[in-house]
Amino acid sequence: MLETILAISGKPGLYKLVSRGNRSLIVETLDAEKKRMPAFAADKVISLADIAMYTDAGEVPLREVLNSVKAKENGAVSTFDYKKASRNELEAYFAEILPNFDRERVYAADIKKLVSWYNILIQNGITDFDEALEPTDGENIDDRKAE
Repeated sequence: MLETILAISGKPGLYKLVSRGNRSLIVETLDAEKKRMPAFAADKVISLADIAMYTDAGEVPLREVLNSVKAKENGAVSTFDYKKASRNELEAYFAEILPNFDRERVYAADIKKLVSWYNILIQNGITDFDEALEPTDGENIDDRKAE
């Protein structure tokens, strides 16, 4: 499921991939408005499935980190006030989720973004972070270009 949830650099919140256009992606906001808009090649778009957090032993996929937050928060929206928390408070909270996170490469802004994203996902009923998309038999845009 995280494959179709996107973060767009410079734009707040998360977006759901709705469709693919000729030179753009059609995305929908994961908020009450459900506003659709195009995301172009110039926009830095990344799938949540492709994000990982740094640890002392390497990287941990975001899906595992989100599952840890979900376990800590009992599947509910986080009550941690990440917007007003100090760096030390953010690190203490995150250490409960991912004890061996790399304190030099994981910034306070990363922790705030993680909690924000977790809350957005939970509020939108997206709670299965391990669910993977099944391959489809549909035609891929790249396949049409090759013909």
